[in-house]
Amino acid sequence: MTTEVKASHILVKTEEEAQKLYEEIKNGKSFAEAAQEHSLCPSGRAGGDLGYFGRGMMVKPFEDVVFNMQVNEISKPVKTQFGWHLIQLTGKN
Repeated sequence: MTTEVKASHILVKTEEEAQKLYEEIKNGKSFAEAAQEHSLCPSGRAGGDLGYFGRGMMVKPFEDVVFNMQVNEISKPVKTQFGWHLIQLTGKN
């Protein structure tokens, strides 16, 4: 069982903005570049990198998605109380 994951994310205000960025990334835009340009989270400056974290450390909607992803996968927009996220899984332990 996966005990920790490493992920990056992009946080934006609207589903429309998240969907637009998702399409741009799927069409070749760098996830890290998009995070630096658009993310409302301070992690955006580091390309959205959140480092490694375990279960219970992130809000449930975010955690439910990230712990079911494959490494290098990018999620469709995920809604939490903070806004809309795109998540990229970058590692698993």
